[in-house]
Amino acid sequence: MAKVITFGELMLRLQPYNYERFVQCDHVEFTFGGGEANVAVSLANYGMDVAYVTKLPTHAIGQAAVNSLRRYGVDTSKITRGGDRVGIYFNEKGASQRGSVCIYDRANSAIAKATCADFDWDSIFEGAEWFHFTGITPALGANVVEICKEACRAAKAHGLKISCDLNYRGKLWTRAEAREAMTELCQYVDVCISNEEDAKDVFGIEAEATDIYGGKLNHDGYKSVAKQLADKFGFEYVAITLRESHSAFDNGWSAMLYDVKADNYCFSKKYELHIIDRVGGGDSFGGGLIYGLMNGKDAQAAVEFAVAASALKHSIEGDYNMVTLAEVEKLAGGDGSGRIQR
Repeated sequence: MAKVITFGELMLRLQPYNYERFVQCDHVEFTFGGGEANVAVSLANYGMDVAYVTKLPTHAIGQAAVNSLRRYGVDTSKITRGGDRVGIYFNEKGASQRGSVCIYDRANSAIAKATCADFDWDSIFEGAEWFHFTGITPALGANVVEICKEACRAAKAHGLKISCDLNYRGKLWTRAEAREAMTELCQYVDVCISNEEDAKDVFGIEAEATDIYGGKLNHDGYKSVAKQLADKFGFEYVAITLRESHSAFDNGWSAMLYDVKADNYCFSKKYELHIIDRVGGGDSFGGGLIYGLMNGKDAQAAVEFAVAASALKHSIEGDYNMVTLAEVEKLAGGDGSGRIQR
């Protein structure tokens, strides 16, 4: 029986090889990914029992998407089959001072056309302990907002903890639409995950004296953001990832976890990353945080584990974080030498 349930859209990812631009490439790589699916794969790789919920077509591309999760031990038995399209996103990897570009082709995908009748949440949540979704999923349409509301209500009725990564995507909905939907959905959330921009874009809450483009972060400002979010929604924990963007290749990466009950702000160590692929970096943090909190780690240990997991993800091609529990624990414990293992 799955202990963790994640819900969202699994998409086909098409990407030029190496660091080519869309306009110059003549062939692309074919993989799958999506926020909540990425979290599910991370948890499965750490040995957790996790199921992923979505809606996918029955044709070969839909089946390939399902198979991409099965190979890593994610329970796909709760996926609804139907519809005509698998959503697509085109990813152009950035390099040096040229940023990455993501173009969506996900209108009318199977999950975007889904209805509340497609999901039996009472059955899905039987025996589960944790439910995770992101702000990307309700952005797919008013119908999916309603599905998310039903899921959250059922999760609470079954006694699950709920986590949500705000993940604002301006290409999918407006700030006003996001604020209206997420204000209601966050009433059910226990663990909120955000970054430097999401809290501002969705709720108008921002850190003072911080320049995310110049790489200057103000820790006191983020404490204020976390407390405002917790006060507004009654969260148990608020996690904020802190990315210092020096270039498309080089970032500083750390995070803060606010333990509301203990009134304790835990800042992780900072990693200086040389990035291979940053897509899924936030999702790998979310997966690490869920693992840490579910397995009895205190707030400091949980945020250190989550940041270490995410730091490793930045070294791996594709959406999914292909690292083991032992590798994350090793880095979180202080061994970031990258020395060869023989």
